Amino acid sequence: MKLNRKKAVIFDLDGTLVDSMWMWKAIDIEYLARFGLACPDDLQKEIEGMSFSETAVYFKERFRLKESLDEIKNAWIQMSIEKYRKEVTLKPGARAFLEFISGKGLVAGIATSNGREMVDAVIDTLKIGDYFQVIATACEVAAGKPAPDIYLNVAGRLGVAPGKCLVFEDVPAGILAGKRAGMTVCAVDDEFSRHMEAEKKSLADYFIRDYYDIINRNGAAI
Repeated sequence: MKLNRKKAVIFDLDGTLVDSMWMWKAIDIEYLARFGLACPDDLQKEIEGMSFSETAVYFKERFRLKESLDEIKNAWIQMSIEKYRKEVTLKPGARAFLEFISGKGLVAGIATSNGREMVDAVIDTLKIGDYFQVIATACEVAAGKPAPDIYLNVAGRLGVAPGKCLVFEDVPAGILAGKRAGMTVCAVDDEFSRHMEAEKKSLADYFIRDYYDIINRNGAAI
């Protein structure tokens, strides 16, 4: 299937467009340490795909935190924004690929589980906002990934049928969300999820190491 058969490209953000998954594990460790708690080995897999709000509920219940949901989320926002502004970079080839699809006349959207304040911080810092017609967070829909809600939301707002959308995702929950929305999904390599590569490849329609894979083949691969 060729890229020119699609009308829209929808991206997850963390680990897909930007190299930031390392940051979230560091924040989880630091945040739990405030309460004298160690970060469980299964935590990242347990919260995979959850919206920002769903993750706060999970933390409050699992770790029996006295803090309100707003207090938990505000702490994460403050901890992450500084890193987003100073330490997070685009994934290899991402900017060139955004230029590539823009030149082909495709519309683009972001479908992220992250909170809006943090999304705005990284998008503004990296100056990529103009490439996207729609930016949506999972807090805006009924259920986070792997439910298809956020991808269907973005496609609807772009005015493009799901079958004409190509999704880029870095973790299994996100890949499942795109597939359940009836979209073609390309998995993106990321160091954080490399141990799940076989699962990612089995769930997705395609797999790339970085966005140069597509550009160098003029979209012929997908």
